[in-house]
Amino acid sequence: MSDLRQRFFIEDSPVRGEVVHLEEALQTILAQRDYAPAVKILLGEMLTATALLASTLKIKGRISLQIQASGTFKWAMAECNHLGEVRALADYEEDPHFLVGEDSSTILKSLVSPVLFINIEPEFGERYQGIVPLDKENLAGCLMQYYDLSAQIPTRIVLASDHQRAGGLLIQLLPRNSEEEQRRVDEDLWPRLTPETEALKFGCTCSKERCAVALQQIGVESIRETLEFQNPIKMDCQFCNSQYTFTAEEALGLCGEHLS
Repeated sequence: MSDLRQRFFIEDSPVRGEVVHLEEALQTILAQRDYAPAVKILLGEMLTATALLASTLKIKGRISLQIQASGTFKWAMAECNHLGEVRALADYEEDPHFLVGEDSSTILKSLVSPVLFINIEPEFGERYQGIVPLDKENLAGCLMQYYDLSAQIPTRIVLASDHQRAGGLLIQLLPRNSEEEQRRVDEDLWPRLTPETEALKFGCTCSKERCAVALQQIGVESIRETLEFQNPIKMDCQFCNSQYTFTAEEALGLCGEHLS
């Protein structure tokens, strides 16, 4: 089975859902770093979850999940955009508890003062950030609580991952509590829920242009200081391991300066 996201619905019933399967993209992402087994499982679940949540948005842009905590596990993030491109990254210290694991609960129960951010970034328009307590046994339980409390849409999520592949299922019960809601479901929502399959793949948004913008933002004095110990300036992408190089002339030229 290839990397994909499949939408489905149950005819004559207010139920819609999504199925996600990741294999090649997951292996590509996990190969970028020497992750501990439990961290690989967590990233697989987070990637699957972002792909599922992205399917519920009707915008061009991206959605990301970000876990931040104290202790040996620092943070993890996963992202999916409207093109079906996914990426993920994690940072942690060595911990024997991370050497084994069956699901995301291995990492979650080890976290100190954790919080989960859901970030929605449309290409145009206002960004949104939701904060989700990580007080359930696994990631799926935390996300279901988010939908119950914030979106108020009855939602069930199942996530599974190992070192090679990951998958998930999202099911939602759409409202039909009045004639108006039923009309909206029948005439507006159901026509847009035609079953369709979307390809998912690893994708990174890094580029030399983005790195150039970052250098411009730190300013010419910081660029000169950097050049004193690193010339040319080398910038690495932690997601895909790409490296971008700027000579002194290129870096200073970004701020309208020239070599003295």
